[in-house]
Amino acid sequence: MLEEVERWLARRSWSAADRPLDQLLAAKGEAGTTVSVVLPALNEEATVGEIVATIRRELMSEAVPLVDELVVLDSGSTDRTAEVAAAAGARVAHRDEILPRLPALPGKGEVLWRSLLATTGDVVCFVDADLKDFSSDFVSGIVGPLLTDPGVQFVKAMYDRPLGEVAGQGGRVTELVARPLLNLHWPQLAGFVQPLGGEYAARRSLLERLPFPVGYGVELGLLVDALHTVGLDALAQVDVGVRKHRHQDGRALGRMAATIYRTAQVRLARGHLVRPALTQFERTAEGFVPRTYAVDTEERPPMVEIPEYARRRAA
Repeated sequence: MLEEVERWLARRSWSAADRPLDQLLAAKGEAGTTVSVVLPALNEEATVGEIVATIRRELMSEAVPLVDELVVLDSGSTDRTAEVAAAAGARVAHRDEILPRLPALPGKGEVLWRSLLATTGDVVCFVDADLKDFSSDFVSGIVGPLLTDPGVQFVKAMYDRPLGEVAGQGGRVTELVARPLLNLHWPQLAGFVQPLGGEYAARRSLLERLPFPVGYGVELGLLVDALHTVGLDALAQVDVGVRKHRHQDGRALGRMAATIYRTAQVRLARGHLVRPALTQFERTAEGFVPRTYAVDTEERPPMVEIPEYARRRAA
């Protein structure tokens, strides 16, 4: 590990307990900073309600007004995600209704990119909507450095990721793909415990200047681009405990890995894959059957280049 990264780990890695809520509220009030929380959601009716209710109860009360805006951004759910989220107290926005002149592309990054037009906070905090046993530390922990340290621009959550009942075995794409890529090509980012984690917060003034890969490459893309835009010392991470969520099967993880590799490749060469597709094999009664999937190759431009966003910011 680079000496620079060792120093960064000592200087820019914290625990959620390091910043009590009263300290965060005082800093927020003094600076007049506003905080938006965004939950990207696709068919998450089983978990989204409890996440929303916890944030509303613990971080949006009269006594603890840490979060100013809570938005669930629905990306085309076919279950009751929108109804459950609204009943729990979130404002629900639908992907296709934001910036309708641009047809929506499938993918998590597309939803996060459009969320900048659906929110107004100075600090934007993203939280995946499939978390189980959710703690409000996931929000207060990662927005904390942004409220108390003007030098911090981007904060990732770090946590243990169990796989079923086995501790520390989650995050397979992180360990097999993302971490090797970062260590080899962006060694300054080798200190991030969960580079692909879906819980992170950043200043709007940074996010609006970054391109957003539309698919699962968004987390790696934003992290690498944030490093090049504001430098390592403006990045940080906070330990929020344990993250439990729904795990995907091996083929889905393979597609995710291909997308992440492609996102890294574009940032290394600013070129395109010769063949942006991934073939996987599925055993059937007739034997192994190949299934070919497109690898996400689209990215959305920095939001500041979108006229509708510029007009809203100028108003």
